[in-house]
Amino acid sequence: MRRLPLDHPGTADHRSPMRFLWWLAQGQRQTLLGGMAFGIVWMSCQAVMPAVIGRAIDRGVSDKDGSALLGFAALMLGIGLLQAFTGIMRHRFAVTNWLTAAYRTVQLTGRHAVHLGGTLSRKVSTGEVVAIGNSDISHLGQVMDVSARFSGAVVSFVLVAVILLQTSTPLGLLVLLGVPGLMLLIGPLLSPLQKRSAAQRQLTGELSNTASDIVGGLRVLRGVGGEEVFLDRYRRESQATRRAGVSVARVQSLLDALQVFLPGVFVVVVVWLGARYAVTGRISPGELVAFYGYAAFLMIPLRTATEFANKVIRARVSASRVCRLLALEPEVEEPATATEAPPSGAELADARSGLRVRPGTMVAVVSEPTDDAADLADRLGLCAPEPDDDVTLGGVPLTALPRADVRRRIVVSDTGATLFSGRLGDRLDVTGAGGARLERALETASADDILDALPERLDTVVAERGRTFSGGQRQRLVLARVLTGDPEVLVLVEPTSAVDAHTEARIASRLREHRAGRTTVVVTSSPLMLDAVDEVAFLRDGVVVAVGTHADLLREVPAYRSVVTREEVTTA
Repeated sequence: MRRLPLDHPGTADHRSPMRFLWWLAQGQRQTLLGGMAFGIVWMSCQAVMPAVIGRAIDRGVSDKDGSALLGFAALMLGIGLLQAFTGIMRHRFAVTNWLTAAYRTVQLTGRHAVHLGGTLSRKVSTGEVVAIGNSDISHLGQVMDVSARFSGAVVSFVLVAVILLQTSTPLGLLVLLGVPGLMLLIGPLLSPLQKRSAAQRQLTGELSNTASDIVGGLRVLRGVGGEEVFLDRYRRESQATRRAGVSVARVQSLLDALQVFLPGVFVVVVVWLGARYAVTGRISPGELVAFYGYAAFLMIPLRTATEFANKVIRARVSASRVCRLLALEPEVEEPATATEAPPSGAELADARSGLRVRPGTMVAVVSEPTDDAADLADRLGLCAPEPDDDVTLGGVPLTALPRADVRRRIVVSDTGATLFSGRLGDRLDVTGAGGARLERALETASADDILDALPERLDTVVAERGRTFSGGQRQRLVLARVLTGDPEVLVLVEPTSAVDAHTEARIASRLREHRAGRTTVVVTSSPLMLDAVDEVAFLRDGVVVAVGTHADLLREVPAYRSVVTREEVTTA
């Protein structure tokens, strides 16, 4: 059996949904083939059992041969034990195949999400990614699960047809031609089911995205009284999703009914013909009993075949979603020929805005309008939607450096940073720096009181997105996490916007000492933070128009004073 999760999920073939499904199958072909082998033996045991029973009746009961009857009884026992063993093994392989496909898909999408970075949220909704993990992996796993039973159904169907041909040519031909005919009758339902399933899947992703937005902005919604507006929107979208689900269920229910009705009719026809042949003496009593057994057994391969077709359709819809995600490319591409990286302690500069950050200094950026500063922070970290050569490190454009090197040396922590679920200590010490560095980072972020309030301190399990912490607590923990990494260049976007003034003052004074000798850029308009930095750069319309200390700019630049103190500036 395979250990999960996999060490490496591989490189997926996402050119089409069916290619992706085939790639998944190839990646677990050993367990798939094992499951198919056990599935074939398991269902073949059921297929030959009516023939053994019929022979036992003819040669043992009718001929009153006790030894023959005993021999057939022993044979039936052996077949039954073999069927039980292969059934257990088939199920074990089926579960393994399900889990392998599901885990592999999760690892693929998770790895690609990390590869995309900031591109992910700009190209696809959060709900779409969440829906892959919630429902799509189940459909992909199910098609791998049912493959073992489907292979057994095909082989056992052929086996029964051969036995019937040897007994009665008309009955054998009826089975060989009738089963494909039943599949053709069900076929017209598969295309509408696929279309409706795809539409429902789209609506489900959009609804998940809406729910995430509402939960994430609940505090803001309450503050502006927008709860009812978003509640009405969620109700409309949820009702549309419900109607799409009902539409899928209508086709699915009809398909499920036909899976029972059509094989049932077929079985009745086979039994009726067998009974007529027995009355006319064309088959023996034992063969008649065998026909009844075949009639009951044929329900299994027929329903398995339609189940397989149904699950392939659902898996194809899910695979198309995964393929669309995997087809996304990051906006920041690796350079064709990487330039040699500048030495540590290089100057960070942005030609577009005119910002220059001397190595080892702490520089604050104040902007009018405020969005320009956030855009500048994205450019400094090579996170902008359209990266260019304007930002340089030691004179080398960031776009000419390997992306991994840029991510290692320059870290941007913006207002969208959050906490992952898991042990708090592990979520904060993501680089494995050790306890001493983590303790110092927590002290700088003024997060000591958060740990004191937790019974298990760093062993506390963080809920998803850190929702058990307040906004200010999450912000301080996120700051401690990025400080623990101790990058060469750290860009902080409004790192103290959710904390009170006393806490902010402590963080500001400690941050300067903590980052001594390292380059730090802080995007903020907080006077407490601005007063603690070495230099302040004031941007207007995306261009640096003034550089100096906080006190100098307050005194000499009225527009700066207006942004920081919220004063209205009057011009003559």
